Amino acid sequence: MKKIMPAWIMLSLALSLIQLPAQTSLGSHRDQDKPVKPSPKDKCPVCGMFVAKYPDFLAEILFKDGTCVFFDGTKDMFKYYFNLEKYDPSETISEIDRIYVTSYYNLDLIDGYEAYYVIGSDIYGPMGKELIPHANEADAKTFLADHKGKTILRFSEIMRDFIESLDRDR
Repeated sequence: MKKIMPAWIMLSLALSLIQLPAQTSLGSHRDQDKPVKPSPKDKCPVCGMFVAKYPDFLAEILFKDGTCVFFDGTKDMFKYYFNLEKYDPSETISEIDRIYVTSYYNLDLIDGYEAYYVIGSDIYGPMGKELIPHANEADAKTFLADHKGKTILRFSEIMRDFIESLDRDR
């Protein structure tokens, strides 16, 4: 005589085989020392665009509580950073663990706090005027000359008013 497995055991086995995504735009990330790869469903909280479609401009903020947020460009990342009370009132700047931005020349995710940002170039991102990050000053200077940039700024030099002006000066 055949023995039939109880339905609850079959359901438990089936559920254990389902693969959940490793992270979502406000999901948890596993290794805080490394950037997280967005899923095709992750959206920028500022503009609503699917960020995986724009890997050349990807930026992300990783919080100390293990959550991460993805952006389709550094401009939207700074909009979020300077206006956390609007986009995520449960978080504060002091709770940010790491920021990553995509370096223009090698397309690697680099430390956003250490990056060199070229402002006012002829290169536009998914949302128009963009801050173009570079891993080192030499690359930033080369890019500045090659792409009609206006200046190079470090993270601490970028102010909220400047980010807001990028959309006004279209």
